[in-house]
Amino acid sequence: MSDSWKLTLPCTRAEAEAINAGAIEIDAVLMTTELVEDDLERWQLDAYSECEPDARMIAAVRALVPSAAGVAPVIVALTDADWVAMSQQGLEPIREGRFVVYTEAHPIVPGAGERGFLINAGQAFGTGHHATTSGCLAMLDTLSDRQFAKVIDLGTGTGLLAFAARHLWPDAQVTATDIDPVAIEVTRENAALNAVDGVDLIVADGARHPLITAAGPYDLIIANILAGPLIAMAPEIAAIAGPHATIVLAGLLAAQAEAVQAAYRAAGCTVEQADTRGDWTILRLTAAAEPVTGLASNDEGRENWARDI
Repeated sequence: MSDSWKLTLPCTRAEAEAINAGAIEIDAVLMTTELVEDDLERWQLDAYSECEPDARMIAAVRALVPSAAGVAPVIVALTDADWVAMSQQGLEPIREGRFVVYTEAHPIVPGAGERGFLINAGQAFGTGHHATTSGCLAMLDTLSDRQFAKVIDLGTGTGLLAFAARHLWPDAQVTATDIDPVAIEVTRENAALNAVDGVDLIVADGARHPLITAAGPYDLIIANILAGPLIAMAPEIAAIAGPHATIVLAGLLAAQAEAVQAAYRAAGCTVEQADTRGDWTILRLTAAAEPVTGLASNDEGRENWARDI
């Protein structure tokens, strides 16, 4: 039995840019690729799924690329390959502020004053190439002149944002958590690969785990997840925040930003900055001077912590 599947159709650049994955009800991760540089007609759409594409999924994906009408989709079973790694092959190094993120396939020597992180594509989200992760790196870089004693990265993925925080605030207590044990193992491996130490790792669903609350309150909270869980977790994230703590939120589409902001305003937080990158928004907030009481988390909104690539 295959672990995952890939459905491929040709498309144009206009079709690729028009795809809004957050507004499409397709149980697959969508990736678009420029096949020929500067050729507006030679693009490709790949849909990665854990289930074999059925007629409904094929029709839904085909509807996104009218130019491929009449073209038979290529469907491949990815039995022995990790679909996340395959979808991220060939990623070029990126620079955000003082940070350089690269893979073994595209090594780079960081320049003076830069901190490089080798983060290979794999089973966890967060190579730095998605706008949410790179946006968080940029946001953290702008906070480098502040002092933080306790930092937590909720939904750490590969550990990249926790590593960046560790670099910026070497004296801080840094904690990285994820609901997925695989992600925590990946973070542990990446920490060794990048000579990062002193990051506490916790497998946890949200921010209510006893080890998380016991180590708090935190004066910097990073959560690069998805809009639904971010909204559901607003009360518990506010509860572990120290007075006037800084909160960085990402993983939300620009169209979802107002709903996320409203949830955190209700929890006593103040929105300080919104950085929109394409379809995605990164928020910086300040927590209340005192936790807002009487708020309950919405467990229904916490069910899906899946991350976009």
